[in-house]
Amino acid sequence: MRRPPGNGETASEGPGSWSLWGRYEPKRLGCAGPDRCRQALLRIGVNMMALPGGCHLDSIPLPGQRPHLMQVDSVQRWMEDLKLMTECECMCVLQAKPISLEEDAQGDLILAGGPGPGDPLQLLLKRGWVISTELRRIGQKLAQDRWARVHSMSVRLTCHARSMVSEYSAVSRNSSQEMSQIEKLLMEKCSELSAVTERCLQVENEHVLKSMKACVSETLSTLGEHFGQLLELALTREVQALVRKIDASDNIYTTESTTGNLFSLTQEGAPLCRIIAKEGGVVALFKICRQDTLRCLYPQALRTLASICCVEEGVHQLEKVDGVLCLADILTDDSHSEATRAEAAAVVAQVTSPHLPFTQHLSSFLESMEEIVTALVKLCQEASSGEVFLLASAALANITFFDTMACEMLLQLNAIRVLLEACSDKQRVDTPYTRDQIVTILANMSVLEQCASDIIQENGVQLIMGMLSEKPRSGTPAEVAACERVQQKAAVTLARLSRDPDVAREAVRLSCMSRLIELCRSPSERNSSDAVLVACLAALRRLAGVCPEGLQDSDFQQLVQPRLVDSFLLCSNMEESFV
Repeated sequence: MRRPPGNGETASEGPGSWSLWGRYEPKRLGCAGPDRCRQALLRIGVNMMALPGGCHLDSIPLPGQRPHLMQVDSVQRWMEDLKLMTECECMCVLQAKPISLEEDAQGDLILAGGPGPGDPLQLLLKRGWVISTELRRIGQKLAQDRWARVHSMSVRLTCHARSMVSEYSAVSRNSSQEMSQIEKLLMEKCSELSAVTERCLQVENEHVLKSMKACVSETLSTLGEHFGQLLELALTREVQALVRKIDASDNIYTTESTTGNLFSLTQEGAPLCRIIAKEGGVVALFKICRQDTLRCLYPQALRTLASICCVEEGVHQLEKVDGVLCLADILTDDSHSEATRAEAAAVVAQVTSPHLPFTQHLSSFLESMEEIVTALVKLCQEASSGEVFLLASAALANITFFDTMACEMLLQLNAIRVLLEACSDKQRVDTPYTRDQIVTILANMSVLEQCASDIIQENGVQLIMGMLSEKPRSGTPAEVAACERVQQKAAVTLARLSRDPDVAREAVRLSCMSRLIELCRSPSERNSSDAVLVACLAALRRLAGVCPEGLQDSDFQQLVQPRLVDSFLLCSNMEESFV
């Protein structure tokens, strides 16, 4: 996953945070849980949500898991054991200390362990995270007129900035004139911020403080810009070195290590992905994927490509180097391992994500679409695990949004049978995330008239009925949201298919109408989701048009006869009865 803390960005507690680039950005949601399919989805921008980057399951430490004793030196072992030890005297002292009301009473941010010697990338990332966090906190305290805190944190910020500049200079090559100039500007602004905040402590006049506050705010903003420029220049320099190392290396172990470093950088967010794309990272990775001698590195290179292609620059670079053609070659070549083809499917899912508007202009994809769709259907059919099936089905689901011809191709390839058969295989389909991909494909295919007969033939109506009852097992927000999407898309699919009288009668026979009524009238059954409610009302009205005798008078008068908006308002304001 990305750097700590949690899904995602800087350690933000409020509505937004300072990014590594020194600019104020809205808070973004993070990911949760080491579930295999959840992690697979988060590696790509599928129709669950567009999250750049992700993580391979094997790299996620399980809760409570500890390294093998032989792999840990004595000091690290002692540090781990120390967490479980207590001393009565120390505990008594701690219990006697008052709990501070300060939100940031923890004091200085400390770099745990510090970056290793000669590791400029880790140094930049860790120091960058600390400084961006300090910038955000100073902004918060300034808004609250907490001048004492603003000054103390400004002094601390200056120390962190000076440490980053001196430490990076010690481990990096000769810095450029541009970097030296920005370093000088950054330190000048840090000194200016410390000086002006110190003067504010001595001012009591509110009007004077108000004018000085605007000056502090402007200085803080300029400081953030200089910090962002310096960090971007330094990271660009390190990325260039990594890309050159991949291009020049003739050693498989060096290439593997460097590619791994590049992948780690992609987990730091979109700004790093843009830098990697601009500095030739996509070109270098596809160079690996075109060498038969480096086949063992294909999965790692493809995983890195999927992360980079969450940004527009990555997709454009992919198209420039005929990346889609390379992906098609990998997917259609059965000599490649399943893991390699699954990672290629992840890249396809990323570059066809409906949440990324710039992927809709990927003209080269249309030329290879038939080959790719055929290979993905085959990968779904032969998948040996839930993660492989999820990546392949996610790619297919995104492609059905990408171009309408894909639905006709899927129909000709008997994809409905493949997908519906997979639903009975718990090894391949056992999470709402996977069922979300399947029902997305079915919903998009259901616009075709020929789809209805295939659905009936494969007992698909019964499967859709089951999806209307999708329930989360863990109760996590991500899984609850996935279940809502499954219910909504199942209702949409049912409404579209019910144009065919045979499908409508089969749905009524399977008591779909009573389940739709339950979802409309009981907010807890749909997790109070308005989207599910609208889809269920539409499906119920379509079924009622074919088989009105399946409804009671009260249901007809409240859910079918009024305007859709009136029924929606009635059901959305309905309180459950516990009698």
